[in-house]
Amino acid sequence: MGWLRRIAYVFWGVLLAARANYQNVKNNVPRLKLSYKEMLESNNVITFNGLTNSSSYHTFLLDEERSRLYVGAKDHIFSFNLVNIKDFQKIAWPVSHTRRDECKWAGKDILKECANFIKVLKAYNQTHLYACGTGAFHPICTYIEIGRHPEDNIFKLEDSHFENGRGKSPYDPKLLTASLLIDGELYSGTAADFMGRDFAIFRTLGHHHPIRTEQHDSRWLNDPRFISVHLIPESDNPEDDKVYFFFRENAIDGEHSGKATHARIGQICKNDFGGHRSLVNKWTTFLKARLICSVPGPNGIDTHFDELQDVFLMNSKDPKNPIVYGVFTTSSNIFKGSAVCMYSMSDVRRVFLGPYAHRDGPNYQWVPYQGRVPYPRPGTCPSKTFGGFDSTKDLPDDVITFARSHPAMYNPVFPINNRPIMIKTDVKYQFTQIVVDRVDAEDGQYDVMFIGTDIGTVLKVVSIPKETWHDLEEVLLEEMTVFREPTTISAMKISTKQQQLYVGSAAGIAQLPLHRCDIYGKACAECCLARDPYCAWDGSSCSRYFPTAKR
Repeated sequence: MGWLRRIAYVFWGVLLAARANYQNVKNNVPRLKLSYKEMLESNNVITFNGLTNSSSYHTFLLDEERSRLYVGAKDHIFSFNLVNIKDFQKIAWPVSHTRRDECKWAGKDILKECANFIKVLKAYNQTHLYACGTGAFHPICTYIEIGRHPEDNIFKLEDSHFENGRGKSPYDPKLLTASLLIDGELYSGTAADFMGRDFAIFRTLGHHHPIRTEQHDSRWLNDPRFISVHLIPESDNPEDDKVYFFFRENAIDGEHSGKATHARIGQICKNDFGGHRSLVNKWTTFLKARLICSVPGPNGIDTHFDELQDVFLMNSKDPKNPIVYGVFTTSSNIFKGSAVCMYSMSDVRRVFLGPYAHRDGPNYQWVPYQGRVPYPRPGTCPSKTFGGFDSTKDLPDDVITFARSHPAMYNPVFPINNRPIMIKTDVKYQFTQIVVDRVDAEDGQYDVMFIGTDIGTVLKVVSIPKETWHDLEEVLLEEMTVFREPTTISAMKISTKQQQLYVGSAAGIAQLPLHRCDIYGKACAECCLARDPYCAWDGSSCSRYFPTAKR
């Protein structure tokens, strides 16, 4: 009878564990909650606590080929080894005493503002990076030599070749900037003046004349904060390629009563070279639409999460259709909350093909434009796919005039399933960053989200389909404290090659593995009920699941 009793005990243990696990999922309590001390003791975090004369480790560039993480900070650029960030090289790039004094005389803070905060760090070619900093309110750019091969072990500032950083890096280190370097051209969303009032989307570098959004026109940009920028192909013809900017800005007059923030997605054509007579050296294909991330409430009043904080693009087999993950917080004074929403590019394109926003009527309110839209449709790239215009300089005057006065779309972009996939409202933190890993588990593919917060924790969350992929349940697997002191997480990169996550803050950098299967317990039931797609029971322990292995 002893063996029957043992089976009964095991079965009862599984039932109790399953019940506890269900309660955790229902209450959205993390399966594992690890303090910084526990992370250190279990060898689950490696930290670089910064240099005494540096801070603001906010600008990340991941290079999987070289196995390096390049980081821009205050007065320094670092090159960390992806295997262990304790192994690093550094370049000091401070400003001159004269520049610092000028900045101080202008009334700026000597420690927090009058330094060179690195805001742009991009791969320029096979041997160099391109870097820009605030230069104590005097933006400056240069090239960094990294050698052709990883074994060259070169990391050197080209101090004989400095360029003006206006339109590439902001003057003020507090301002966000988003940039992308493609084909030797830098696309930047930034502020182009000392006062931080002239915000624009620029294209600089390269052989062409610099180009930007219309100046001092709130219909185009209204005090924006840029989050990220991505190149997404529109068709199989590269002439149709578009660059998408994600940002938040003040709502345009008449869109909302009072001062409200709206999250936006903006598009421009990669082959936009401005107009011929009007909009000379200005974008002619710029359009923007609102991104909605809201929860339907009682009496038809939605709770909106409008403060876009971060965006992650999860590439699919079709490069034209990545899934867009967005992290939002509330701008409400009544309650604090965060949400994650997912968007499809087909929904984004549908909105950009829909009606333009137009001000009309006695109250001059926003309505969908009902009149004749000129040909070719404003926002369309000049290509053989649509209409055969060779350049934006050949576009008819009525197209340019219309584009200038109608940069916004009337319809917003709603998330997949019309609601967030994750919401947090009753906690002491807000979301700040997101990266997503697509994991091959024993029973299919899962997207695992790693979400950074403003108190220095990382949440690991998996979306599990209930009935269908349209009905997802969020399981909070882990909540990890990755810095000794509470600090806002301001940068995150994921290395699928190394299976590591890299996290940046004002204070330093942390590195942690994507999975820690052995921590879930020593029993099969505990391993399986953890519901971590990285892990499976191998017959003797809870360990990393590999699709090729027999389980």
